[in-house]
Amino acid sequence: MPDNRKYAIYSRKSKFTGKGESIENQIEICRRALKSKYDVVDEDIVEFEDEGFSGGNTKRPKFQEMMERCRNGEFQLVICYRLDRISRNTSDFVNTYEELKEHSVCFRSVSDNIDDTSPMGRAMMMISSVFAQLERDIIAERITDNMHELAKSGRWLGGNPPTGYRSAETVGSMTAEGKIHKARMLEKNPEEAELVGLVFTKFVELRSITKVETYLLNNDFKSKKGNTLSRFAIKTILQNPVYAIADEDTWVYLNEKDMQLYGSHDDFDGIHGIMAYNKTIQKKGRSMKQKAPSEWIVAVGKHEGIIEGKRWVEVQHLLEKNRDKAYRKPKSNTALLSGLLFCACCGSFMRPKLSSRVNKQGEKVYDYLCELKERSHGLKCDNKRINGNELDRQICDEIKHLGEDDSELMKLLRNSQKSLNETFADSQAEIDRLTEKKKQYEAERTNLVKALTLAGDTMAADDIISQINDLHTKTSELERQISEHRRLMENSNITDEQYQSLADMLSSFAKTIDTLDVMKKRDVIRCFVRRVEWDGENIHLYLMGAESGGTDVLHSEPECECSKRDTYAFSVTEKDG
Repeated sequence: MPDNRKYAIYSRKSKFTGKGESIENQIEICRRALKSKYDVVDEDIVEFEDEGFSGGNTKRPKFQEMMERCRNGEFQLVICYRLDRISRNTSDFVNTYEELKEHSVCFRSVSDNIDDTSPMGRAMMMISSVFAQLERDIIAERITDNMHELAKSGRWLGGNPPTGYRSAETVGSMTAEGKIHKARMLEKNPEEAELVGLVFTKFVELRSITKVETYLLNNDFKSKKGNTLSRFAIKTILQNPVYAIADEDTWVYLNEKDMQLYGSHDDFDGIHGIMAYNKTIQKKGRSMKQKAPSEWIVAVGKHEGIIEGKRWVEVQHLLEKNRDKAYRKPKSNTALLSGLLFCACCGSFMRPKLSSRVNKQGEKVYDYLCELKERSHGLKCDNKRINGNELDRQICDEIKHLGEDDSELMKLLRNSQKSLNETFADSQAEIDRLTEKKKQYEAERTNLVKALTLAGDTMAADDIISQINDLHTKTSELERQISEHRRLMENSNITDEQYQSLADMLSSFAKTIDTLDVMKKRDVIRCFVRRVEWDGENIHLYLMGAESGGTDVLHSEPECECSKRDTYAFSVTEKDG
């Protein structure tokens, strides 16, 4: 049965220049190669061009589109000018090839003379696959070896030093030619070291990270960057072996945890601290994760320790006991204003705090509580909490007023419709002009490509290629301009029907919002509300506007002392229950 699938040409160039193989040249070479071996016509060929994209990874729009169409069974063969057009990363290329093979798509690279439809081509692909796996294994082995070498020196790798230390420059090593390699080491910062000691002491005393946080907050202790110490920051300090003095207790604990210890028992001299390498998994685009302690590579560092081994080990055991009772951020599945509601007294977020009570409507009762008040136990902020059920309900009621026909928002929509429709008409006229110009360039380029085929390898070919590249540049710029005008048109055209639909939606908001689930209600509120503040007496509602600074919507209620044209205030009446 004949294979009626099409042929895909893929071309890529990191940056457009007049040198090297341009996108046009790559495509022309691939077309010649296809027609010389296969019985194809232009209609059987689909081109994919990624210009201005690196080959360092496969996150390129046209490449991803091509692969998706391969998965959908549209192509029987993918051809490119050179292997590195697909990817400069061997592993990425092998993964791409394996996926093509999985969908019965053949592959060919013209310049490298690789064609997996032949036995020799398949053999070369297998060799590439083997080398890719070998490359991964070697990299992993090098990383492990490097970690062991670092453990020999016990030095600091650089970056932000932990609280309690500063990073100091020192001599790392000297080559046979006398060249000095500089290194970094940790040097104790007495003031910060005192804070670290206090954190450990208070944790042993209070047995709770939350209570330690409250103590530090109320006594105005700050991090080296001047911030309050959060639960996460405190836990990081308590878990970090860099503070532990390398003594007998530390030695026993690290061995019990099966950590990879570099050095002998004698190195644990009761003075220096611990350096741990290979602690985390770091992947681009993903959050950092900590590895199991058994994978850590641990050695005695060059820096002075701060916490005695006995105390540090005691803290580790306490943390393990507290793991099941770890702090969990209070959540309410029905609160609508999380992330929008702020305390007007101190500027902190107000978070929903769920109770076990139920109101008359059968809803679980929750309050919004100032985050700083909760953390400081009322010492740093004493703003009153507010009933969340009633506040959410009244916020929705206030927003419903925006749909009234004489509201400022409706007036704004009518003015916007007129302005946007004028922009739409102007953009359409410009697109027509640019499209006509683009057709002229494309016709010229088509004629030059035909001339290039006839010119063969003569000197005239170079001049023709230069003209093709010049036309390609002009066409790309026209396409960019057309795309920008189309984007403006998509955002500009509001028909009378669309305007009326939007007006009807706002007018029927009172009926609509009550039928939505919690997630959709949150989305709707965020369409209109930029910020909400509670000062203990009134709620100040800041609305989204047509421009970045806010809107010209003004509620009929009187302005409060801190309100502007994009805000208004109202009181919240709490109901029983």
